Amino acid sequence: MKKFLAIFLVLALAMTAMVGCGGDAEEPNGNGESDDVTTIGFLYIGPVTDGGYNQAQHMGAMAVREEFGDSVNVLWAENVAEDIQAVKTNAINMIDNGATIIIATSFGHMDGMEELASEYPDLTFLHFSGYKMNDTNFGNYFGAMEEARYLSGIVAGLTTETNKLGYIAAYPYTEVLIGINSFFLGAKSVNPDVTMNVVYINSWGDAALEQAAAESLLAQNCDVLTQHADTSAAQVAAEKVGAYAVGYNMDNSKVAPGSFLTAPIWHHDAYLVPTIEKIIAGEYVPESYYGTMADGYIDLAPLTDLVSNEARAAVESVQAEIVAGNYPIFVGPLKDNQGNVVVADGEAMTAREDIWAMDYVLEGITAMQ
Repeated sequence: MKKFLAIFLVLALAMTAMVGCGGDAEEPNGNGESDDVTTIGFLYIGPVTDGGYNQAQHMGAMAVREEFGDSVNVLWAENVAEDIQAVKTNAINMIDNGATIIIATSFGHMDGMEELASEYPDLTFLHFSGYKMNDTNFGNYFGAMEEARYLSGIVAGLTTETNKLGYIAAYPYTEVLIGINSFFLGAKSVNPDVTMNVVYINSWGDAALEQAAAESLLAQNCDVLTQHADTSAAQVAAEKVGAYAVGYNMDNSKVAPGSFLTAPIWHHDAYLVPTIEKIIAGEYVPESYYGTMADGYIDLAPLTDLVSNEARAAVESVQAEIVAGNYPIFVGPLKDNQGNVVVADGEAMTAREDIWAMDYVLEGITAMQ
């Protein structure tokens, strides 16, 4: 009897561990759920409590669960490396637990998702920030974050007293370069004397590296910092010395209220909810979605009390024009920091494919690795 009980307990613990790997305490389909329940799995590159990128992604997942209620079951896995096998192992665990929709949220998850989409043609795969897709069961999504970056640059340009801005950047990838340039252009539009220093940390999210980069920029007399990195470390570093910070990904003004001005943010639910609704209804057609401020996917976090009335008015005016489609971000004449003309006088770079060919930083920006 004791031997039978021991075997039973081992089996029970194994089943519990398998369900727990999804990151959620709820049991997925095939383990007590109705056939009417759709199980969705999310893959994150970091922890969902990072105060930035992954937390913003997870907020989107929780909004899905709230919207659909008991008709969906949400699983998730944290700290999924940008490695094909890591992506596939975590996703397959979710699939084995009933997931029919897998959503990966980091650029380096893309190749693993491509393989999964081929191997599981009856399931649906969505990928944030990548460019690969197919015409049956694999789509991607991103957004025109340059719009909100530009607006936050206006805030920075009208806040700085030293006319030196600092930017903590992950990698010199196109996505990051677009953000660097659009933020700087926003600042430059209201403060022609502003310059900007960029430090690459070669990591999407590492609080220690982000803090070190922030401290380096603050030592260079940069009094407003911003970031394309996952945590809130730069905002905390700025607060400690009485400087200012523009965050990213989500409104985390409570983390460093003495420095936080605003942040370009995502409303992932604006894409996920209608897309999952289509998938459940059998009406989804893979697409390469590019959300904007006009459709509510991209936004600017509420301006805090540290932002001047002048900056508030400027942001409100330009934001209305962006939403109306009357305010392109990249308008010539523009030169890169090597002196080459990248947008001619009288022209504007508006096509998505042209913007995403960007491989430079603009004149007035100093980038360091």
